[in-house]
Amino acid sequence: MVQSDWKNRIRSIHPAERLFFDEPMAKHTTFRVGGPAECYAVTDDAEEIRALTGFCKEAGVPYCIIGNGSNLLVSDKGIEGLVIRMEGNRVEEIPGGDGETHFRVSAGTLLSGFAKGVCKDGYTGLEFATGIPGSVGGAVVMNAGAYGGEIKDCLVNADVLTPDGEVLRLTGPELDLSYRHSIVTERGYIVIAAEFALKKGDAEAIKATVDGLSGKRKDKQPLEYPSAGSTFKRPKDNFAGKLIDDCGLRGFTFGGAQVSEKHCGFVINRGGATADDVLGLIGAVQKKVLDETGILLEPEVRFLGF
Repeated sequence: MVQSDWKNRIRSIHPAERLFFDEPMAKHTTFRVGGPAECYAVTDDAEEIRALTGFCKEAGVPYCIIGNGSNLLVSDKGIEGLVIRMEGNRVEEIPGGDGETHFRVSAGTLLSGFAKGVCKDGYTGLEFATGIPGSVGGAVVMNAGAYGGEIKDCLVNADVLTPDGEVLRLTGPELDLSYRHSIVTERGYIVIAAEFALKKGDAEAIKATVDGLSGKRKDKQPLEYPSAGSTFKRPKDNFAGKLIDDCGLRGFTFGGAQVSEKHCGFVINRGGATADDVLGLIGAVQKKVLDETGILLEPEVRFLGF
């Protein structure tokens, strides 16, 4: 049973300016929906994370870890217990071998910001990531990718905090990175930093690639609406957006949620949507596609508080 005084006790272990109560999660997700977090702590420090998670285990308080909120759907009821938001911007340049430069990056750093920065400095390998809105930690957890590139292509290792409070440094193969998968979630790890290996490239070619991908995103994705990016994982030998379109669901609405008319792989908040609207639409799309094609679309979105 959760102890009734835990909210007072947690104030003694985390700075007050980074600790919030009944915090609206709609402010912290790219869907712009979701009820309040009972308690919301902001950090990007391994010792603070260890202290917070240790406290929760001792006090019987449920907790979860989030990054930039770009791949989340939070219940309208909100989230019980503690939400730990990884937020920071620490990038350390480290000499590497074979003409490479290594970058050690804190988990809360925005992937797109880091990728744009290194691309601007003439490093190649992360052009694909310049439009991905998640955090570095979240990108490692799901091996984020786009336009033929994946995090595993340039990841050297990641530091993770285990459920026992131990910090492990795991290589890409040890993380078992594959399409939208790593061992992080299944083992209860928390990513606290990641190291990338990049090489210098042709600055003009890098800029042309980044500009080209940015143009593709603007042309093909509904960036003007709140969403969580691609709602469903790519089925084997197929595409979620095409299946949804072929089932006549382009523009299909459920309350304030809609299958994007611009890209059927995106569920968007047209305005005034609730989390239940988004969840209902996802379920309706899954049922229709399954009934017509026999393929069950697997959500890429993470659900919290349901």
